Amino acid sequence: QCGFLEKVVFQPLDLETEDLCTNLSDLFLAVTNKKPTQASITKVKQFEGSTSFVRRSQWMLEQLRQVNGIDPNGDSAEFDLLFENAFDQWVASTASEKCTFFQILHHTCQRYLTDRKPEFINCQSKIMGGNSILHSAADSVTSAVQKASQALNERGERLGRAEEKTEDLKNSAQQFAETAHKTCSCVKLGCVPMNHWCWQYS
Repeated sequence: QCGFLEKVVFQPLDLETEDLCTNLSDLFLAVTNKKPTQASITKVKQFEGSTSFVRRSQWMLEQLRQVNGIDPNGDSAEFDLLFENAFDQWVASTASEKCTFFQILHHTCQRYLTDRKPEFINCQSKIMGGNSILHSAADSVTSAVQKASQALNERGERLGRAEEKTEDLKNSAQQFAETAHKTCSCVKLGCVPMNHWCWQYS
């Protein structure tokens, strides 16, 4: 998910910030985990006082024709997305956030689109060839998975030891119960003198 402030095409550019905030939307770039793999870009809106998102538009990734970064120097947070049947203008929270989104979008296009790939114009060169952010994110995920796996293994070992101790205690209790039962039976039958039994366990 990448959150951006949408700038409507026909919206006057001299609107106050509070007026612009009424058009806050989010962009979701999603890839299915089932075959055949499908990638899509979805524009959603969260209304004030609501915890859910409302889908406003959705495009398959192959419908994306052009990504315009507006400023190749990377100083602008604005960018345009041109689809087969739509044209959206956006303003990211920061130029850095826009750069991150572009890297992920470019990587996704290269990986999942085999035929016609969208054109990236007015973008920083590192977006086209640099995967440092993606590698960093992948490393973070891998590290988190390894830590979680290690924690689960340690927890499993502790549970295993606890189960062994529980089994030992159960066996000991069962043996004690059987011994006590046999001893009581012997006392009742006169096998062991009562005073002798009391001396043994006093």
